[in-house]
Amino acid sequence: RSKVTIRTRISRPKLPYEQWCEHLMPLAIRRARPGEAGLVLSFVRELADYEKLLHEMEATEADIDTALFGANPRLFCEIAEWDGEPAGFAVWFINFSTFSGRSGIYLEDLFVRPAQRGKGIGKALLVHLAKECVANGWSRLQWSVLDWNTPSIEFYKSLGAVLMDEWTICRVGGSDLTALAQGAR
Repeated sequence: RSKVTIRTRISRPKLPYEQWCEHLMPLAIRRARPGEAGLVLSFVRELADYEKLLHEMEATEADIDTALFGANPRLFCEIAEWDGEPAGFAVWFINFSTFSGRSGIYLEDLFVRPAQRGKGIGKALLVHLAKECVANGWSRLQWSVLDWNTPSIEFYKSLGAVLMDEWTICRVGGSDLTALAQGAR
């Protein structure tokens, strides 16, 4: 008997290169679904712990559920999955710039679990949100970062983010908010 060698050529699917690469990656980004407020809250807690702000956590699963899936949702959440397991998230809402006259995205939270870092998940979430902006004709993607979080700052700068040192964030909350609402300030 003679030996027969059969060679087959595996061709890549007929997709643009970027989509083909995404097809091979174990990463998927999808919108959070009803019933996942607990997952989103767990990511928020992990982020708060990383930022040393866990003591400020007040949000409940019901709060998150209402914000994401209530009658008038004002908040959106993208879930990043690695090999089918939740690995990170991005929580955002639509804002508006009177200077540009267009809407944009304000990224409230971005977090990738420590065991999943270094795999491009954070960048993929930001790319996903940038595509959302471009597809909708929105003018920008904006967020805040704690000044001590040097690794994140350097990462954001590598993506083209500009640090806006000339701006200071202002907030009125708690009893000060109540006093202001009553005209007591």
